[in-house]
Amino acid sequence: MSQSVKRTQRDYTLAFKHTIVDQVERGEISYKDAQRRYGIQGRSTVLVWLRRYGRQDWSGGTPATYVVRTAMPHRPLSPDQRIKELESQLVQAQQREREAEQKAQFFKAVVEVLEKDHGVSLVKKPPGKSSRNTALPG
Repeated sequence: MSQSVKRTQRDYTLAFKHTIVDQVERGEISYKDAQRRYGIQGRSTVLVWLRRYGRQDWSGGTPATYVVRTAMPHRPLSPDQRIKELESQLVQAQQREREAEQKAQFFKAVVEVLEKDHGVSLVKKPPGKSSRNTALPG
């Protein structure tokens, strides 16, 4: 009985769009579920509505709630969803690691230039030594 109906772009009223956006933002349905349930043909149509009429901040790209999972928070993820979520977290961690390595290489190059070209010596203090006086007055 839940047969989807094919629609054209002209069939979507503003009220209909707002209703879909509200349901997705409240977590009642995912944007893909909305597409299937209401016969919305375009893959990104609901996402366009979310950007245009929704309350999420899209300035940094797709909000994490739509990338990782769009279902209600109390609903457990399926094994496939959990794998995708963990893979996404792994990619992000690897990217942060690469960025940290690039920063370390940059700072090392800066220190080498300062020492070689400007005669500035930047010696790291050995572990356990501190430039602060750690003794308590007494």
